[in-house]
Amino acid sequence: MCTTCGCAEGNLYIEGDEHNPHSAFRSAPFAPAARPALNITGIKKPDFTPSQTAEGDLHYGHGEAGTHAPGMSQRRMLEVEIDVLDKNNRLAERNRARFAARQQLVLNLVSSPGSGKTTLLTETLMKLKDRVPCAVIEGDQQTVNDAARIRATGTPAIQVNTGKGCHLDAQMIADAAPRLPLDERGILFIENVGNLVCPASFDLGEKHKVAVLSVTEGEDKPLKYPHMFAAASLMLLNKVDLLPYLNFDVEKCIASAREVNPEIEIILISATSGEGMDQWLAWLEAQRCA
Repeated sequence: MCTTCGCAEGNLYIEGDEHNPHSAFRSAPFAPAARPALNITGIKKPDFTPSQTAEGDLHYGHGEAGTHAPGMSQRRMLEVEIDVLDKNNRLAERNRARFAARQQLVLNLVSSPGSGKTTLLTETLMKLKDRVPCAVIEGDQQTVNDAARIRATGTPAIQVNTGKGCHLDAQMIADAAPRLPLDERGILFIENVGNLVCPASFDLGEKHKVAVLSVTEGEDKPLKYPHMFAAASLMLLNKVDLLPYLNFDVEKCIASAREVNPEIEIILISATSGEGMDQWLAWLEAQRCA
């Protein structure tokens, strides 16, 4: 996971910085930088070997750290993770205080790539237009495509490209949020990088994580990626208009999500058919008033 693998050290680009010659941010190259080959002969086999079941399956996540890195002990991984998350959490609390002072509702939208969260977000923004002030921070590794789609709705948006990084973090939000015009009591939607693993660990200063799961992904996704669904307050089961064409067990999916997180709220929704949109908008209004 990112707290030990170091992917957050990749190049970061925030839209608008190309016009600022003093900016510390720059666009990451598409080709990975060349790295010298590492000598791995010094890695101790016990540190590298996973646990193995009777069926031959390999498990790397059963140690104290819940993850694995070649040549690094479980204790060292815990130390690195604590250092990384402590810094991020302190920045996240600063973000949260800033948003609270402005009475802004901040939501962190998380999902796998292709779950339909950008389409769902654009439909949501169209329905909220002229009713609630909104702004969007778009997270991706490369391109400004999604921010352009958001701006086409008339909503202010800024793209944050993480380069090799696979998630947004609190510092990125602290850099991006002040650049967006958002009135008091508005909603800031943060669309995180498509990834069901690392974003679960990184608090951005949001009020809620909202997990978007498409019915095209499989009903056992909450059990495969439990940390994300445990961290989410709401699961939007998306693309339900496709259910007649898929072998997808809705009840099994809901049961899987509630096995991981008994408190999670669930809304069945479709940006295409409009099913569930009223319930989703009502949830947003309830959170604004909470």
